[in-house]
Amino acid sequence: MKIIAIGRNYQEHAKELNNPIPTEPVVFLKPDTALLKEGKAFYHPDFSNDIHYEVELIIKIGKEGKHITTKFARNYIEAIGLGIDFTARDLQQKCKEKGLPWEIAKAFDHSAPIGEFIPLNEIPDLKAIQFSLKQNQIVVQNGNSADMIFAFEEIISYVSQRFTLKKGDLIFTGTPAGVGKINIGDLLEGYISDRKMLSVPVK
Repeated sequence: MKIIAIGRNYQEHAKELNNPIPTEPVVFLKPDTALLKEGKAFYHPDFSNDIHYEVELIIKIGKEGKHITTKFARNYIEAIGLGIDFTARDLQQKCKEKGLPWEIAKAFDHSAPIGEFIPLNEIPDLKAIQFSLKQNQIVVQNGNSADMIFAFEEIISYVSQRFTLKKGDLIFTGTPAGVGKINIGDLLEGYISDRKMLSVPVK
């Protein structure tokens, strides 16, 4: 199982970090050790003072494929879930300033909490999935798949030209605007529509 992530896939998020709007998907990877299953606490590491939450819709791949066309990409989606792409923003900024890769800021242990998944056949429209994140009961991020720069099918097609996708692979599809700092004692809760999908206490 591998975790593939797409950066800057919502215009307003790219703007809030002063990043250019991409013309093709921005792809990075997280190792399987980044995974944090539903119900587990996230222990704030001591190597960063500025870890940000980034709530994202996740594609769970249902079968192996490569060189997938956009037309057939939907056939490879097993389910849609919700997760958080934790980012050590201070480390990321240092890497970006030096023109270095920033996996150290994105791929650390438990930096990819995931929640429940909804089977594809229970989702009426992939282009109208509303999702949100609460930090201590306050909504801090609101997003809709309609606002993605690159839709699910485009992401699957693009990624599969470069990496063979396997059953169980997860693709984080980008975060909307509103990212912010987490603190020890926080409770992060993610929703698809009004359905609670994810709960991550920060310790």
